[in-house]
Amino acid sequence: MPERRILGVRRPFFFGIIVLLLALGVISLLSGALGRSFLGDIGLPSWLIVESPQPQLPPEEIFSVLGFSITNTMLTAWLTIAILGGIFYAATRKMKLVPSRLQTMLEAAIGWLLSFCEDIAGKENGRRFFPLVATLFLFVLANAWLSLFPGYGSILVTNAHGETVHLLRGANTDINLPLALALTSFVMVEYWGLKSVGVFRYLKKFFNAGRFIGGVRQVFRGKVKEGLGGLVNGAIDVFIGFIELLSEFVRILSFTFRLFGNMTGGEILLLMMLFLAPFVLAIPFYGLELLVGFIQALIFGGLTLVFATIAVTPHTEEAH
Repeated sequence: MPERRILGVRRPFFFGIIVLLLALGVISLLSGALGRSFLGDIGLPSWLIVESPQPQLPPEEIFSVLGFSITNTMLTAWLTIAILGGIFYAATRKMKLVPSRLQTMLEAAIGWLLSFCEDIAGKENGRRFFPLVATLFLFVLANAWLSLFPGYGSILVTNAHGETVHLLRGANTDINLPLALALTSFVMVEYWGLKSVGVFRYLKKFFNAGRFIGGVRQVFRGKVKEGLGGLVNGAIDVFIGFIELLSEFVRILSFTFRLFGNMTGGEILLLMMLFLAPFVLAIPFYGLELLVGFIQALIFGGLTLVFATIAVTPHTEEAH
């Protein structure tokens, strides 16, 4: 007679998993702030007790080199670069016609990113923008997902000032990193626009005072009616150009605070859930943060791609 199974697993193993999960749930509730608020201290070991989180925005200095501070978020960013480099090196070191699983996964990811770029920007521009867009996407995503590993932010060290600080912290939660990525995106978008459209034509959409100056000339020549029309329409052109220029710089703030705010908020939310009831309440939010990290990486890379596509598109002069 075949052994009975539940959900494809043997019954003893299935019930063992259920008992383990229930025990883990009970322990997490008792060791968390929720359980302690109702039952008080019941003598659990100190390593099971989650202390009250004390999140802070500035990164913590680990050590300094020639007066230059090395913070925990910088170490995390370097770790992310090392891990991404290691993964791609391992996948491409011995490339085969019949790829390994790792090579298949990376080829699928890179192929999807390339198709994403080409679908939005076209084949030629998509390939031109692909290296930057893919780098931003993978770097933001890896930073977000690495910070979700258990124990990632719980390693404590003593720095040169005798302070106990966290060794690792999510790099996306340090406003300096999102700002650096936003500036990189901004500079490259403007560079592509200037190179593709031409310096004069590209800057004209920001500084378009031609009709205003023409209106002034007509007024001085005695053509008051035509000149006033040119002055009004020219003033509108100048105002629109100012708005266009302002919007270019606002993108830096938008990129920076969107990534920084979402990642910092998610980290604080996870810390609070772990404090209230370790494991039980935090598990669903870990899944949510995986999704948020992917979405933020896609938004960062996708908006860079869209802005670059707009920048290289010639702006035909329209009659206003």
